[in-house]
This record gives sequence, structure tokens and C-alpha cells, in this order.
Amino acid sequence: MTDRVVELVNAASERWQAFFNAGDATGCASCYEADAKMVAAPFGTFTGREQIEQFWSKLISDGYADVEYIDRKTEALDDTSAVISAGWRMNKAHGVITRELWVIQENGDALLREDHFQAQG
Repeated sequence: MTDRVVELVNAASERWQAFFNAGDATGCASCYEADAKMVAAPFGTFTGREQIEQFWSKLISDGYADVEYIDRKTEALDDTSAVISAGWRMNKAHGVITRELWVIQENGDALLREDHFQAQG
């Protein structure tokens, strides 16, 4: 079952990237649980879909685009959750993802419960 969790989480992560690269902040936010927590250094901590969508909306409107993950590692924690860590880069910044905690929901979708990343330029 843990292979299936990794497969679902990687697909959900790629869906988030596609939303971001399409300039769709609402789509990005839809990949988070309703009360998810995002810690985006140095920008701050954002709790809940509304705050998270506002963050992504501003970033997209400021011209950030074309995100890609580098050396993604996905580790199943159990039959319903996995953690992703990776480097990332986009047109105007790069950084590191220290912890994306994805949780499989009752409907089978994987959503982010925690998102911890750092921008480095």
C-alpha cells in the first residue's frame, strides 16, 4: 500500500505544479486541506486555504512562474500519508522544500496538510 501512497502523492504534487505553472492560485489552494499550514520562509506562516491562496495569488501576480522540483524524494510514512522533500527553481527564485506532508483523504485524493519551504533568491 505504501507504493500506492507514493504514487498518489507524486501525482497530487504534479497537479499542484501544473496549477502553479498555469497561473491558477485557486487550483494551487485546492491541493491543500481546509486548515492546512504553510510555512514559507522568509515570507511567513499561512493557515487555511484562503490565506494560502492569497499567498500564491500574489506570487503569481508578481510574475513568478515555471516551478520545477529538483531531486524530489517521496517517503511514505504509513498507508495514508507521505512526505516530499526537494529542491525547487522557477523563473525568479529557487529554494528548498523541507517538508510537504500529503495525506490521503476519504475520497482517495492526496492533499497537503503541511507545506514547509524556503526561498533562496
